[in-house]
Amino acid sequence: MPFEYNFFLSSAFVLGLVVGSFLNVCIYRIPAGLSIVFPPSACPKCHHPIRWFENIPLLSYLFLRGRCARCRTRISLRYPLIEALTGVLFVLVLYSFGLRLATPIYFLFVSSLVVIAFIDLDHQIIPDVISLPGIFIGFFCSFFVPWVGWRDSLLGILLGGGLLLSIAWLYQLLAKREGMGGGDIKLLAMIGAFLGWKSIFPIIFIASLAGSLVGLPLMLLRGADRRLALPFGPFLVLATLGYLFWGPGLIHWYLDFFQG
Repeated sequence: MPFEYNFFLSSAFVLGLVVGSFLNVCIYRIPAGLSIVFPPSACPKCHHPIRWFENIPLLSYLFLRGRCARCRTRISLRYPLIEALTGVLFVLVLYSFGLRLATPIYFLFVSSLVVIAFIDLDHQIIPDVISLPGIFIGFFCSFFVPWVGWRDSLLGILLGGGLLLSIAWLYQLLAKREGMGGGDIKLLAMIGAFLGWKSIFPIIFIASLAGSLVGLPLMLLRGADRRLALPFGPFLVLATLGYLFWGPGLIHWYLDFFQG
């Protein structure tokens, strides 16, 4: 690869590490209703303020050997993993879309997906403070992404939100209990805003398939019944990332699957 290309990919990874460090703050504070800006980060046990050289993505974790600099409490491995994950996602965005206006748009999109997935894993909620503004931001950005366009974005919002709303309503009608939260509905509407209506059916299918492959073995292992609570948001996020980076291949696979 040319030197310039490697430089841009490396820069995208470093930028992703820095953004990932901020996403860790969002994942921890948003569900608690805390400000993501103030106060500065500190150890949750001894409240030691984290100094700048203790907050360098990946490197500080390795240098401190995964422990607080003062009280030596172990720092969760998930913090550097989220930083590394965000760095890899930023590289994939740049590799897939190049130096286009769509690239910073999708930087923002994948960052929001990371926050949503981990908050849903921890608390089984998808915060409206991300998904609702994300719907409007995605629609606005569609004017600058020619392969989506505002019409496809608008249809994506209506189809994404409307389809899951219909499924949730039908499930509640038949099972007499709630089976899907409103957060999933708003999340799919946000996904449709960024990726357009053509993304909705493959994403729902892949997310449902992945959820079944994970959920059924868990029910068997735990001896749980059909009421095992399993957040659907992370599966929607995984399917969305797959579609974002390998959309045409996934669509062909999706069509071939139903054609036998």
